[in-house]
Amino acid sequence: MADSDVEKTEPASPRRLEKAKEEGQTPRSRELNTFLLLALGVATLWLISQRLFVALQGVIERSMWFEPRLARDDGVMLSAALASAKDALIAMLPLYAVLVIVAIFSSVALGGLVLSLKPLQPKLEKLNPVKGIKRIFSAQTLIELLKALAKAFLIGSVSVAVMWSYRHDMLGLMHLSPTEGMVMGLKLVALCCALIVSSLLLIVAIDVPWQIYSHYKKLRMSKQDLKDEHKQSDGDPHVKGRIRSQQRAMAQRRMMAAVPTADVVVTNPTHYAVALKYEEGGSGAPKVVAKGKDLVAQRIKDLATASRVPLFEAPPLARALHKHVELEHEIPVELYAAVAEVLAWVYQLRHWEQGQGFMPPAPTNLSIPAGFDPLESTTSGRQ
Repeated sequence: MADSDVEKTEPASPRRLEKAKEEGQTPRSRELNTFLLLALGVATLWLISQRLFVALQGVIERSMWFEPRLARDDGVMLSAALASAKDALIAMLPLYAVLVIVAIFSSVALGGLVLSLKPLQPKLEKLNPVKGIKRIFSAQTLIELLKALAKAFLIGSVSVAVMWSYRHDMLGLMHLSPTEGMVMGLKLVALCCALIVSSLLLIVAIDVPWQIYSHYKKLRMSKQDLKDEHKQSDGDPHVKGRIRSQQRAMAQRRMMAAVPTADVVVTNPTHYAVALKYEEGGSGAPKVVAKGKDLVAQRIKDLATASRVPLFEAPPLARALHKHVELEHEIPVELYAAVAEVLAWVYQLRHWEQGQGFMPPAPTNLSIPAGFDPLESTTSGRQ
């Protein structure tokens, strides 16, 4: 059964947040972008107003100046127009540069820089008219509508209040010379714009926390989602079980392949089998190259018989080796004496098979240190 929004009470996991970021889903505030563009744009205009006024005044004067050649020569007229456009562009260049930088910065100030093509990929579900109607009448659309109305009311109210406060100064511009009037008019416009833009701070202060909250709320997960994600990250237990089973099978095949190379297989006739190998002339002790219980032990004995590897029946030694020695590990010092007797019997048996000497008797009463035979430990515990 699908989880409802009410059941999604758990915060988004780091993996869910990273995946959402890869898909281009990050908190964004258009109000913050608008405020920064307007605020820094107005501030830049204020700082470069005198230089901008002088430059644009020169462009206007040259445009209004009558030059007979402009009327007679298209080339001269085009050169003059390009020169005026160049001067105007250079004068406005600081404003354009600031707006471009602010537009880039403001778009990543809240959610960070995200480079993803997934939002541009076509999705057929976006063409679903039912979902489109749901989005139109959704709570998010209603909130955006109320926010737009509140913003329009706030800006309109501040604009009216500002213009009403400076109405006398604006009317007084008629009594000034054109140059003075233009300078004073630009200052009044910049001041009014600054006061109006400042009113957007209230909207930004509300919108930014709301966008962050809305983003993380949309990414909330149910407890089942967290379990599924944990299962995916750690691996499906059934798949892991199959992998472990295959690994055990491969290890067992490698172990069985080592049985024909062993010197002797020590057995407990029905339950245990341990294959030993000793490198003559080496500095190490004999190693266990294969071991197993029950069916595995029987397979080891069958392979040993087929490969003409001697079988030596010594139940306490077989149990001790099986319990205390891992595969490909050397036997412990405590079992050196017992294993040495077995290997000596094996070497004598080889000589006899080659027609040298007599058939050696199998060693009996091997010395197994106390605590090494698991059957002995179990019996002691029961007593």
